[in-house]
Amino acid sequence: MAKENHTIKNEFILTGFTDHPEMKTLLFVVFLTIFLITMVGNLGLMILISKEHRLHTPMYTFLGNLALVDSCCACAVTPKLLSNFFSKNRMISLYECMAQFYFLCTVETADCFLLAAMAYDRYVAICKPLQYHTMMSKKVCVQMTAGAYTAGNLHSMIHVGVLFRLTFCGSNHINHFYCDILPLYRLSCVDPYVNELVLFIFSGSIQVFTIGSVLISYLYILSTIFKMKSKKGRVKAFSTCASHFLSVSLFYGSLFFMYIRPNLLEEGDKDIPAAILFTEVVPLLNPFIYSLRNKEVITVLRKILKKEKSQKTLKQMTSTIA
Repeated sequence: MAKENHTIKNEFILTGFTDHPEMKTLLFVVFLTIFLITMVGNLGLMILISKEHRLHTPMYTFLGNLALVDSCCACAVTPKLLSNFFSKNRMISLYECMAQFYFLCTVETADCFLLAAMAYDRYVAICKPLQYHTMMSKKVCVQMTAGAYTAGNLHSMIHVGVLFRLTFCGSNHINHFYCDILPLYRLSCVDPYVNELVLFIFSGSIQVFTIGSVLISYLYILSTIFKMKSKKGRVKAFSTCASHFLSVSLFYGSLFFMYIRPNLLEEGDKDIPAAILFTEVVPLLNPFIYSLRNKEVITVLRKILKKEKSQKTLKQMTSTIA
């Protein structure tokens, strides 16, 4: 028995949510619906921004990239989650596990920096409108976007790199619906203190920097809003900022709870609700929060739909005459 317990594990079982057949079917339908809406919403937003020239501005460049990383986040987690609902073999190899975490960590880190960039863009647009084209030039926009993806890749490489120092010889059941590093730390036969320290330092630094940037930007924005003479303008600006801040709060709050709280390795059951928020709920909500409340996006969408309707009507008239 002792010999079996000390066998090095290279494969793991994702326990997921439940083994009850009826609940599995219900959860499968729920997560499939969320996945489809998320992909349609985010990909639709990306296509809309790329096709419409008037949306080729820094704000929509960041928004298009946010839609891209949200789509990638959904693709990194949900397909495996859906297949595991009805799979008898819910195994995932250590290297598949590392690859899934690497991809997810990259897009989530990029998400953090893109949200900070979007907040800074709004700060410049509202608080320093005369300097907007200088401070948010195309070059600056490209640099900020490239920086977000570079930071995401470097952050992932660091965590995956230190993951190689661990060995797994106990249970191979991961109490999660995707392969995250925290459950792996709990299964490690080697003391994961170094890994925890690296996680706390790098994830903490990234979150403090990006959250700080967002909060400072929104504080300046709110200060400017309250100085506006037009009540209608104040209400409109405050409504937009409030919806954006809700999405940011959900995303950062769940990430902060997951990776920065004390006693990370002692509360595995509490990871799943927070993980659902930032991997499933936030990517689902973002296209609607940032687009359906945006007058420019709605105007462009109506214009495209009206144009398609006119072309369809013209086609029908032409075929009738022929």
